[in-house]
Amino acid sequence: MTIKRIKTADIRTTQRVAEISWFNDIIGGDTEYLGILDNTRRSNFEHCRDITLEAEKLGFSNILYPTAYTVGQDVWTITSALAPLTEKITFLAAVRTGEVHPPMLARAIASLDHALKGRLILNIINSDLPGTRENPDFRYQRCTEVIEILKQGWTQDRIQHRGEIYQFDMPSDPVKPYQNGGPLLYFGGTSDGSREVCAKHCDVFLMWPESEEAMYATMQDMTARAAKYGRKIDFGLRIHVVARETQAEARAYAKKLISKFDEKRAAEIRARGEDSRSLGVIRQDEFRKTSDDEGYAEEILWTTIGKVFSGCGSGLVGSADQIVAKLNRYMDMGFRAFVFSGFPLIEEANYFAKLVLPHLPNVSMPRLNNRIPEETPVTPLTTAELV
Repeated sequence: MTIKRIKTADIRTTQRVAEISWFNDIIGGDTEYLGILDNTRRSNFEHCRDITLEAEKLGFSNILYPTAYTVGQDVWTITSALAPLTEKITFLAAVRTGEVHPPMLARAIASLDHALKGRLILNIINSDLPGTRENPDFRYQRCTEVIEILKQGWTQDRIQHRGEIYQFDMPSDPVKPYQNGGPLLYFGGTSDGSREVCAKHCDVFLMWPESEEAMYATMQDMTARAAKYGRKIDFGLRIHVVARETQAEARAYAKKLISKFDEKRAAEIRARGEDSRSLGVIRQDEFRKTSDDEGYAEEILWTTIGKVFSGCGSGLVGSADQIVAKLNRYMDMGFRAFVFSGFPLIEEANYFAKLVLPHLPNVSMPRLNNRIPEETPVTPLTTAELV
């Protein structure tokens, strides 16, 4: 359901701006037809490199590198390999907490942050480690402690942490980042425990598409949770998109995307995602049930994509004017970061960049938040005296 009268949520970034990001295919799924694995667009280094360089050339401010135990590229390996090939675009790198020893994770992040000269954001992931089913309370605790250790390492002289899971007392020189205070932290999660982690520790709460009414209710809940800790956060939306000159063209292309759809085969592909029964995915499935016979839950919000991909299950399908108008509504609600994708990724990035991107107030959130210093910072990896 859409909102009749929109009042902007109580967010950190009061300027009416938006960070416009694209998606990289490092975990597979780029295709011309939904539910069809595309051998010509497999998740190899060359394809992911080409997506990154195209997104930078087109003017996207940011690009998401997700994480999953699937055929494709490791986040840290490929971001490190692509860093020297780029000049402007920011890397939004997904970090599943618990996979890497926290001080060494902090060191890896600091190294990449220096290589990119601050063009780095972290997407904190709080899911089970691949191949495991873990107690949710344990995961929330582990995630919290990892974030606390990262922030200590980035901002204090020593890492002195005494938690339930990790205990450290060690120098922080090896983990000093390029950015002021370290990279921004983006976080997504539907459960109460996940929401508390974000409200207390992170900068941007990432959401998947639902009705305007449902998303706004989540925003109100999150602003209240953050206020308990004396904080304000921003909101981001991960969503697919099909932008064309007219609505008819966009809907015709959406029909083409599902023209080879096979329910059984799509279910097999979807089940590969280890988050396939998370609370967030269940909510996406429930939202899809509100759609009409063609899969539209709102005039241009198409939910059929969720039959193939667990996670983000909807996309904006419409004319450029319709999509710009919808994004302006989202900005009025309080969204300040958007992560888009389309099928195939490179082709749809070009449509979006031509038809929609010029009409949006595209910014860099690290720069807007004064994270990237104007002059080279003094750190052990730059000019600090080595002792």
